[in-house]
Amino acid sequence: MKTRAAVLRQMGLPAPYADSRPLQVETVDLAPPAEGELLIRVQAAGLCHSDLSVINGSRPRVMPMVLGHEAAGVVEACGPGVTDFAPGDAVVFSFVPVCGHCDPCASGRAALCEPGARANVAGSLLGGTTPFTDCGDGATLHHHLGVSGFAERTVVSQRSAVKIDPSLPPEIAALFGCAVMTGVGSVVNTARVAPGQSVAVFGMGGVGLAALLGAVASGAYPVVAVDVRADKLALARELGATHTILAAAEIDVPAAIKAAVPGGVEVAVETVGHEQVLLQAYQATRRGGTTVTVGLPHPSRNFVISAVSLVAEERTVKGSYMGSCVPSRDVPRFVALYRAGRLPVDRLLTHTLTLDQINEGFDRLARGEAVRQVVLFTAELTRKVI
Repeated sequence: MKTRAAVLRQMGLPAPYADSRPLQVETVDLAPPAEGELLIRVQAAGLCHSDLSVINGSRPRVMPMVLGHEAAGVVEACGPGVTDFAPGDAVVFSFVPVCGHCDPCASGRAALCEPGARANVAGSLLGGTTPFTDCGDGATLHHHLGVSGFAERTVVSQRSAVKIDPSLPPEIAALFGCAVMTGVGSVVNTARVAPGQSVAVFGMGGVGLAALLGAVASGAYPVVAVDVRADKLALARELGATHTILAAAEIDVPAAIKAAVPGGVEVAVETVGHEQVLLQAYQATRRGGTTVTVGLPHPSRNFVISAVSLVAEERTVKGSYMGSCVPSRDVPRFVALYRAGRLPVDRLLTHTLTLDQINEGFDRLARGEAVRQVVLFTAELTRKVI
């Protein structure tokens, strides 16, 4: 079949993207689902810094590629061997396909699925297929993290989808596929924050604010939010931050945190993807503290700390990918918390747009003017959201 999709053919084109147009909305060919795969009509897809990192070249991927990894949709058809899904099912995508059999999956660390990681690097689905092709010459268009959500329809492995309640609005459901899994998961799964523990979150984008929501829902206190924009810190206060710090060149952020929380926080979560911010997060923790990083800096960047402090002060630095989540377990849990009013995920949604406006959306994201923007794929949804 044919479908419209946002295709990235060259990384590193200069901003503003409204002028350079790195994402071209094209009509492409999409093969039917193969063994263990699903054809999904995408309803909503979020714009994430991980997408922007591919566009600007700091997260290199194989080209050309149909971008997008945070999305929600409805199953239209199932390939042979699919047992857990049926047409009409509402789903959220997982940007790591979970094979369920490798050592990490067997030990409950689905975010580190080895076949899933290999498929994502190759730009293919878990089974090795690449369903998108150019209409003209039939050249392969690679998948982005097994999802390629910036398309009206996509084909994914059944291991890249999680069934959800169809009454959940798609523009909200999409956020659970990355921002919520990554942010909330970094707090509850990776850091395992307990009630009364002090937490600082660096970066109030979609993932950072989701981490803040996770800290508040976990009963953390105090909760410190750090960002370079006053408007995002204002939103952080509305969502439960007890302290906010406006990061600026003249501000010693770790010292400011230690002034608010004597000795430093027990847990610091870094979501910016910059090694200097990660260093600040580490320096803001107390003796015995834990620093969790979810940001994705350029592969050439290094994080340098005092080695002796790891031993003499029993500090911990942990990476968190996909919030250390098991998607089939954690997405329903987080949705339940949202429905109970414990995770007001809807507050993360700041802009909605059409697929044809996607380059302008990435300009807005690069300037830090948005929390979460969502592409809506039907007129019904577009009318529904203000």
